[in-house]
Order: sequence, then structure tokens, then C-alpha cells
Amino acid sequence: MSNASNILPRQIVLFVSVFKWCVLGTLVGVVVGLAVAFFLKALDYSIALTGQFPYYFLLLPLALLVSGAMMKYLASDDEGHGTAMIIDALHKRSGKIKPSTVLVRLAATLITIASGGSAGKEEPGAQIGAGLSSLFSDLLKLDDRDRRKLVICGVSAGFASVFGTPLGGAIFGVEVLFVGGLMYDVLLPAFVAGIVSYQVSAALGITYFYSPLKFVPVFSGFFLAQVIIAGIFFGLVALLLIELFTLFKKAAERLPIWAPAKGIIGGAALILLTLTFSTQYLGLGLATTQATLQGQQAVWYAFPLKIVFTSITLGFGGSGGIITPIFFIGSTAGALFAQVFGLNSATFAAIGLVAVLAGATNTPIAASIISIELFGPAVAPYAAVACVVSYVMSGHRSIYPSQVLATEKSRSIQVQIGKEVSKGEPTVQLRVGSVTEAGVKAINKITGFIAKHFRVRQRPR
Repeated sequence: MSNASNILPRQIVLFVSVFKWCVLGTLVGVVVGLAVAFFLKALDYSIALTGQFPYYFLLLPLALLVSGAMMKYLASDDEGHGTAMIIDALHKRSGKIKPSTVLVRLAATLITIASGGSAGKEEPGAQIGAGLSSLFSDLLKLDDRDRRKLVICGVSAGFASVFGTPLGGAIFGVEVLFVGGLMYDVLLPAFVAGIVSYQVSAALGITYFYSPLKFVPVFSGFFLAQVIIAGIFFGLVALLLIELFTLFKKAAERLPIWAPAKGIIGGAALILLTLTFSTQYLGLGLATTQATLQGQQAVWYAFPLKIVFTSITLGFGGSGGIITPIFFIGSTAGALFAQVFGLNSATFAAIGLVAVLAGATNTPIAASIISIELFGPAVAPYAAVACVVSYVMSGHRSIYPSQVLATEKSRSIQVQIGKEVSKGEPTVQLRVGSVTEAGVKAINKITGFIAKHFRVRQRPR
């Protein structure tokens, strides 16, 4: 009888909680949607203004110098680019972010992208959401737990309103915090904030790119095998992105000169690369991404070259996100894969776009949902498989080093659970009798046989 009498009070408490977070999620969604719409219009205006000049990219050394100086002297408290800074704040400071830091980063992003820097616009949207939500938390005097929850809602709202994917963008803001973990208690307000933010931005005239695939693959075991192989390839592409991005960042840090002056070196390198190849690797790169999604082929060096452009931009003083470049990298890698194996280019460009996103950011669920919202339900099962395979193949690495490891991707690889990706270097541990152990032993025998019987003999001098 006592248990039955406690049911009603419990349900009332749960109802109040649902009502509270729906209201807070709605408020965050409205404000973030307005702010993101203003930022996107300002970005479009800036790009159109500088785009009037054929050699606008000659401004890159000055732009990266100014951006680096702004970051060093006006926003030095928060390190990292875009989402990495937000993740770090959520894990270490319960989501407390200075509004002034967000304003500085947004201004630096406008300068970077308008001058041709290869960076993204999604993560500035997340910064807007995080900064405004943190400010709301101060005004409402929320405790650390509720503050963290509200800031995550703001991040989800920012991604949703810039992606144009209310569900995928919203869950991305939740999933990106941990590698292999998901905070279910934040899902409701994050979805509410994401949906409202997207609707507000769309009502203010922000348009989004959708490309439902006309080619509907017929299910077969052979096609599924092709998708799995593609997922392996996309996971390796994601790993290449992570490693080169980290390499360029460390190279910039080692230069023994005034930090903002490194932007001059990076800008000069980007100018030389642009004059050597093409302007298509500058800026957001949306035209190339859309072209591959419509079936056009890409040159084999398109995705590695975009990785280099982006790594130099963000490693040498530029400000901005990484996700728009990931879209370029994934779609061109997918088009190349289709070209090599004689497959439908648009289909694998779409799969590559979301699969590389999943592998580089460790967000296979969000990436799978985004594939439905951008490309339609027909490709969703195959995209989901490629996303999961890519997520596993990229290993315990991330484009966001402040992500926290919540699980092992393989029982044969031991990692430090609860540590940041940058601090939890994995070590291989083969367990007796495991399938992985047998596979590794077989590979070692094959490579040993090749080395013994087919080694290259040196020519006598």
C-alpha cells in the first residue's frame, strides 16, 4: 500500500522535471536560433564581400596573424579550437564559458573564413549555444549539474541550427562529449532545443543543403560487403585527418617565434598551395562537397589536400570549426572510392561524408541520423554500417583531444577509461584465446613468410 501511495508523488516530480527542461530547452533554442541566424548571415556577407576580389586569399597571412593575436590576448583562458574548447569546459568547469571569449572567437572565425582560411561554420554555432547557455545559467543561478546540462542543450541547438539537421545535430552535441558514452538525461532538452533552434533559424531565412539520393541500392550481401570495405577506408581517412591535424599543430607549437606571427608563415604556405593547386580548397568548400554529392568525380588528392589546408589554417592561428572540412574530406574520399571500384559516386560520397564524420569525432549515432536527414532513408542502413565501422577503425583517437574515453573499441586494446583521448594512450593487450589474438598471429606468420622468401636483395656494389 505504501508503494502505491508513493507512485503519485514520484510522477508529479517527474512531470515537473519534464516541464522544467522543456521550457529551458525551448528558451535556449529560441535565443540560439536567433544568434546563429545572425552569425550565418554575417558570415555570408563577409564571404561575398571578400569574394569580389580574385586574389582575396592574399589576405591570409594578415588574417591569421590578427586571428592568432585575438586568441592569444583576448581569449587565452580557453584553449582548443571550436568544439574541443567547449568539451574541455564541460568536463573541467561544468560548462562555464565567458561570453567575451565566444565573441572573440566568432570575430576571429569571420576573419579566418572570409579571407579564405579552411575552417567550418558549425562549431562557431556551437560556441554561440554554449556561451549563451552558460550566461543563462548564471542568470538563473543554476548549480553545476544543471549548468552543464543546459550548456549541452545550447551546444545541441547550435549544431542543429547550422547543420539544418535538428535531430542529428542535437544528438551530436550530446554524443561528442564521450567516446562510446551517451548522457540519456540530457536527450529530452537537447532535442527540444535543437528542434526549436532549427525552426527559428529557418524562419529567419537560413537555407540548408539537402540532397536526397535518387539512386536506391538493391540490398545484397555483395553490396553490404562493399559498404563495410568502404567503412574501413573512411575510418583510415578519419585517422589520417586526426594524425595530420595533430602533426601540424605540434609543428606550429614548436616554432620559437611570437605565437601570432606563426599565422604569417601559415598564411604564406596556404597562398603557395592555392597558387599551385586551386582555390577550391579554401574557405568552407561547400561547392565541391555539393558537386560530389550530385555525382561528380573528384581528383585523387582532393581529400588529403583539404586535410593539409585545414590543418595549416587551424594550426597556425586561424579560428573556426572542423566539421565543414570533414564534409569535404568525406565526400571527396567517397567519390574516389566509388571511382576506383566502379560504384555509384553520389551514394558513396554521401556515405563517406557521414562515415568520416563518425570516425573523426567518435559520433556514429549522430552521423547515422544526419545521413537520414540529409540524404533520405534509403541509404540510411548502409550509411549506419559504414559509420560504425569507421568509428571502430579510427581507434581511440579523436579530432577533439578533450573527449573522454568511456569504453574500449576492442576488448584486445586496453585504454584508460575516464581519461581524455590525449591522455589515455592505448596499449595493445592480446588476450589468450581471443579471435583478435588468432588473427594477429596469422598476420604475423604471413608477413614473416613474405619477409623470408620474398625479401628484396640488395644489388652488389
